[in-house]
Amino acid sequence: MSGMKSNTTNVWYHLIAILVILAWGVSFPFTKILLANGITPTELFVYRSMVAYLGLLVISRFRVKFWGWRDEALAVLCGLTGGAMYFVLQNVALNLTLMSDVVIVIAINPLLTTILAAIFLKEENFSWKILLSSMVAFMGVAVVTFRDGLVWGDGLLGNILSFLAALSWAVYSVLLKRVQGRHSTLSITRKVMIYGMLCACPLMFLEPLTPISTLLRPDILANMLFLALVCSMAAFFVWNLVIKKIGAIRASNYLYLDPIISIVMGAILLGEHVGMVAVVGCALVLIGVIMVEKL
Repeated sequence: MSGMKSNTTNVWYHLIAILVILAWGVSFPFTKILLANGITPTELFVYRSMVAYLGLLVISRFRVKFWGWRDEALAVLCGLTGGAMYFVLQNVALNLTLMSDVVIVIAINPLLTTILAAIFLKEENFSWKILLSSMVAFMGVAVVTFRDGLVWGDGLLGNILSFLAALSWAVYSVLLKRVQGRHSTLSITRKVMIYGMLCACPLMFLEPLTPISTLLRPDILANMLFLALVCSMAAFFVWNLVIKKIGAIRASNYLYLDPIISIVMGAILLGEHVGMVAVVGCALVLIGVIMVEKL
């Protein structure tokens, strides 16, 4: 009976992971809309994190606890990699190239997580079959990234920044396992939000700030609140819990679904053309996800 209960619980965490990916997939076109309205990449991340952090403070009844220097340092690194670096690099990339390119390149991060987890997390259930599945999905990323060859320009620069964002998220996934088990998921998520925001704040003042009148426009405010409360506060909290329950490798492989969701939403909300190359890339990504869950 206990085995059946455990399997049922794991199924629920897998379903929750898919819901989080749906939210994050939808976040890309919403982010693109805000960037198109003049909000800078760093500014967008800082405002989004600030609102999410305040929401988490309310939920935790304003209880803030010092973890000790070692774990606080790990929390800073989590905030830097999974917060500031990931989102700022991703936002800058969205300003340089098509959203479809960004989301497909960023989808490489499960492969990077698989490799890093195999090296640094001995408890992860790594196998060559899982790596093979990730490689299939990576082929989909490569098809999109190099469809025009290595021609330097905004498109290629955007792809490179997207890759660096994916790498930073993979590092975050591995670092996260170092503090899980010693602290609650709510506390971890709150620490990641505040430290990510603090790491990004100095960069924000290197760019012209968006006028308050623009930020308070109903459409801008609604988009910002959706990204902060749903895609950051709620999704990050649930995602950290999912990684704790099913592991960094299996959880991160669900991120391969991001391109499919984002490209569909980009076509609907932004009118971006979805070419055959994107279709082939997404197909390979989806095959990789199915393979890793069946092996």
